[in-house]
Amino acid sequence: MSDGTVTTADLDVRLEKHRVELTGYCYRMLGSSFEAEDAVQDTLVRAWRSYDKFEGRSSMRSWLYRIATNVCLDMLTAGNKRARPMDLTDSTPLAQAALTPRPDNTWLEPMPDNRVLPTPSDPAEAAVAKESVRLAFMAALQQLPPKQRAVLILREVLQWKASEVAELLDTTVPSVNSALQRARATLAERDGAAAEGAVSDPLDEEQQKLLERYVAAFEGYDMTALTALLHEDAVMTMPPFDLWLSGPEDITGFMTTLGAPCANSHLVPVEVNGLPGFAQYKPDPENGGYTPWAVQVLEISGGRIVGFHCFLDTKRWFPLFGLPLHLEADPDQAEQPA
Repeated sequence: MSDGTVTTADLDVRLEKHRVELTGYCYRMLGSSFEAEDAVQDTLVRAWRSYDKFEGRSSMRSWLYRIATNVCLDMLTAGNKRARPMDLTDSTPLAQAALTPRPDNTWLEPMPDNRVLPTPSDPAEAAVAKESVRLAFMAALQQLPPKQRAVLILREVLQWKASEVAELLDTTVPSVNSALQRARATLAERDGAAAEGAVSDPLDEEQQKLLERYVAAFEGYDMTALTALLHEDAVMTMPPFDLWLSGPEDITGFMTTLGAPCANSHLVPVEVNGLPGFAQYKPDPENGGYTPWAVQVLEISGGRIVGFHCFLDTKRWFPLFGLPLHLEADPDQAEQPA
């Protein structure tokens, strides 16, 4: 480099160590797994190319966040807000259920924890980080204008000082504080933004047992057992379809009608959006064994499942999670996710 003190290899290492936290930041900003990874790659390339202009007046971390913020704000100028099905339409009675897809860029996307959550030494920090990528909070963030979104994430999630945020955004401390106040007010109006707070980190014994019962009920396709695990107001979503269902009767009714091919599935645990989840493989009648069907994300509260979200674009999601695209007939002998 121009100062003669940083080698190419050194700079690669220094930039790369920020990748996970930057991906988490860009994911919260953009609501898209793949756009977040593209934004981080763009950030690191820009940093590489302009390192000779980095004067060290701020830390490299602050400099990278400034670049990442600008990349995200540029990507958000189109005004697209990622959403969940319940943010766009009313729930559909089972009798009227129809699977109508919407374009990929409509939907809030799932993300593996290990791609966005650094491993902090403080358990309290880890819990806050997980809460900040949960689906309900992510959906609430999408309702904020881009700069308010950046201010809220930097101040509330990453614990930056108002003066640091003001410097990053080339604005004033009063402007940052005003944006944060408006962002908080918007989130306070959003029902359910904190609904997932009952998920402990790590999961407590009751929650672990709930998941074990869920796996047994789903793999056995036992609708009576599944009904006992669902909250009366539980919701089920299936992006890219805009259909969403509410209540155990409609959810289990769907699973035994349109969803009947999911019987005899196999579930593989995954860590997704700070929540418990599973990769669902359903039987593959053509090739034997199991074929990918969905990444399931479960929201839990009060000892019941309150959200059951199935992301169906398996050609995109399974590689992202390091999951195999086929399981042998005996899944216990099959390759496990990376």
